Amino acid sequence: MNTVIYPGTFNPITNGHIDLVERASKLFGKVVLAIAYSERKQPMFSLDERIDLCQQALSHLDNIEVCGFNNLLVEFAQSKNSNTVLRGVRSMKDFEYEIQMADMNRAMTPGFETVFLTPSDGLSYISSTLVREISTMGGDVSSFVPAIVLDALNERIKS
Repeated sequence: MNTVIYPGTFNPITNGHIDLVERASKLFGKVVLAIAYSERKQPMFSLDERIDLCQQALSHLDNIEVCGFNNLLVEFAQSKNSNTVLRGVRSMKDFEYEIQMADMNRAMTPGFETVFLTPSDGLSYISSTLVREISTMGGDVSSFVPAIVLDALNERIKS
């Protein structure tokens, strides 16, 4: 079975992320959504909360595994018997950064591959950062995230 790793902080998971996972689930036997611990980014949700939200948002797919990681991506991928990572690219700026990361990963682990997918129409402007900013300022993000994430955002902002 060919397994692809889709890493990120998913803080929170958005409809753009879900679109990529759904499409990748048709291309690969298994998709591992690898949620980075990433304390330096000061996530709004804890790692356990992000794992739970992602599991719920992706529960309609049967070839998905959601888990956290706190090591080098190439090491994590090897632990999951994968040499392939999935990255979403929304803009040329994303692409330039992702190419650098792909080259670095391949330099550390020869044969390590990166697959790029672009967002489906109407999703390229969605980012977790913008969703957090809009929601904390009282804006409506219901068309950018699944209902379970919207509820979690609203609850977090209230507290």
